[in-house]
Amino acid sequence: MTSSAIREILKITQRPEVISFAGGLPAPELFPIEEIKNAADRVLTDHGPAALQYSTTEGHLPLRNWIAERSRISPDMVQITSGSQQGLDLLGRVLIDPGDVVLVESPTYLGALQAFAPYAPRFVEVATDDDGIVPEALDDQLAGLDAKLLYTIPTFQNPTGRTLPLARREALLEITRRRGVTIIEDGPYNELRFRGGEVETIFELARRDSSPDELNVIMLGTFSKVLAPGLRDAWVQGPRHVIDKLVQAKQAADLHSPTLNQMIITELLDDVLTNQIKIIREAYGQRAAIMIDAVARKLPEGVTCTNPEGGMFCWVTLPDETIDTEPMLAEAVDRNVAYVPGRPFYATGARSNTLRLSYVTSTEEQIRTGIDALGAVIADRLSRGVPARL
Repeated sequence: MTSSAIREILKITQRPEVISFAGGLPAPELFPIEEIKNAADRVLTDHGPAALQYSTTEGHLPLRNWIAERSRISPDMVQITSGSQQGLDLLGRVLIDPGDVVLVESPTYLGALQAFAPYAPRFVEVATDDDGIVPEALDDQLAGLDAKLLYTIPTFQNPTGRTLPLARREALLEITRRRGVTIIEDGPYNELRFRGGEVETIFELARRDSSPDELNVIMLGTFSKVLAPGLRDAWVQGPRHVIDKLVQAKQAADLHSPTLNQMIITELLDDVLTNQIKIIREAYGQRAAIMIDAVARKLPEGVTCTNPEGGMFCWVTLPDETIDTEPMLAEAVDRNVAYVPGRPFYATGARSNTLRLSYVTSTEEQIRTGIDALGAVIADRLSRGVPARL
């Protein structure tokens, strides 16, 4: 087991004067606090004893029904988890044996690497470009590789913010079916689109022409990014034989996710959630546009940055591959700005001249001031023409 690089970075950016683009935290000023308070009051008034009692491992049935209806599956294909991170851990526990090949994007979500690592897989990075996984390269790679799982975040990926086009999703599904690979599709940011058109999930594509028990796609979703992460409610949906094993694994882990929290979220599904998603999309879209504009204006020539259509992150690559953004972070913090270095997001072949920025928790003034300071740090490093050292 290893520590989360982001959690460690957050410890050194607690000074109030530091503008932090590091954490993947939802904007707290947008939390529907009053609505959650009212929902909690209704639940405790109408269902107090049940809300405070032990419950089923699978999760609160009305909540599972709502998730299942949206995906056109049965509720016995849904397992409620205490955050998506628990879902990843349980999937690792159920699906990964030591030495199994797990394919991951390059870069990928470091929390998934952290969740799977204790089960001793062999991580193999798949070829990617500005549109995500390259299907043709994956097919060639699988010709000589006995892979078990492919972990992907196809929509507003963490850390890059990029989205896999529909044609590639369809190709990915065809290739993995033919090669006998199970896809773990992580979808924490699916609802956070602020421009462009919706793209079907890989799970939705698979569900069209596969029976429920023959799906080779397992999908994770969460309420953390659209309501409040402190409620710690998320889910895994997939074929019944996988969900049955997840139930057993969760029983061993924590018996069940908090009943009260699940019932509160169920109270919010009809109207509050829809409105909340609209509020978040508008706010995040405005902040993303400000950051992308500031990056274009203030970061030195040759620096590139992704331009996401949704989600919470953009990905910066410096033109000098000898620069290591990990030790450069200390220089940035000295100038009161923080980011996440790119190295921890790579399973194997790390590119050290990369970094992740989050735009969702900063004001316009903070974004412009912080990017201005970051530009000065990068310019100083580039002007030296030497690798950054500790």
